[in-house]
Amino acid sequence: MTSFDLNCRTCPRLAAFLDQVRVAHPGYHARPVAPFGDAAPWLLIVGLAPGMHGANRSGRPFTGDHAGILLYETLHAYGFASRPASVSADDGLQLHGCRITNAVKCLPPANKPETAEIRRCNHYLAHEIAALSKDLAILALGSVAHAAVLMALGLKARYHAFGHGAVHALGDGRALYDSYHCSRYNTQTRRLTPDMFRAVFARIRADKER
Repeated sequence: MTSFDLNCRTCPRLAAFLDQVRVAHPGYHARPVAPFGDAAPWLLIVGLAPGMHGANRSGRPFTGDHAGILLYETLHAYGFASRPASVSADDGLQLHGCRITNAVKCLPPANKPETAEIRRCNHYLAHEIAALSKDLAILALGSVAHAAVLMALGLKARYHAFGHGAVHALGDGRALYDSYHCSRYNTQTRRLTPDMFRAVFARIRADKER
């Protein structure tokens, strides 16, 4: 396991794609995107991968694209964020008790990482989780993030099926919470509504306060 590497080029397809993106968009971050938030969080939110015009542009997870709108509004509503919108990596926004990371640190073509790339990148997530509190709450946004968390912890997926609103005791004091991803597609099709998303955060808060 190794810590985040801004210069990682381990995945040939992703590295080559980012080279192309930097040419097409010289002002974009277009490199692996670092986790963002509290240095010692009790909640770790795991997304899929940077979006082309979101984190890949701004250099901060869920910043600059549609997926971040509902996420940061909800984080602020539940006391995790100092403001309800993340505009840029230097906007002064702070997260409290919470950190956001991605299962895959680099932008993949069509926003779809290959299985081998998810596996190759997983040691970064494993390192991050291992360094955090043993009573950590982990929120997986989508089935890919859910599977990546289980992989990072060496747990079998068949014992922890993904489902929106599901909660999984991980056997070491940690708990894994599932939500549909707050993507444009999911929110516009109403697969994920703001009330559904807030209910997950309400459960996480309630469990912490017991």
